[in-house]
Amino acid sequence: MASKESAQSGEDDNKRKFREALERKNANAVKGSSHKDGGANKARGSHGPVENRREFRRKSG
Repeated sequence: MASKESAQSGEDDNKRKFREALERKNANAVKGSSHKDGGANKARGSHGPVENRREFRRKSG
């Protein structure tokens, strides 16, 4: 029985450590700067200028 109890307490200890680490992570995420302009403008210019895009056309004839 002693090994079963120590295994149980080891699992509880691991769960506690992971929970504490997750709480620290979430606390740091809240502290971070918010991206005020990060929504709509994020994808603008993702392909570069229009002039540099390749144009593919079917052969005629």
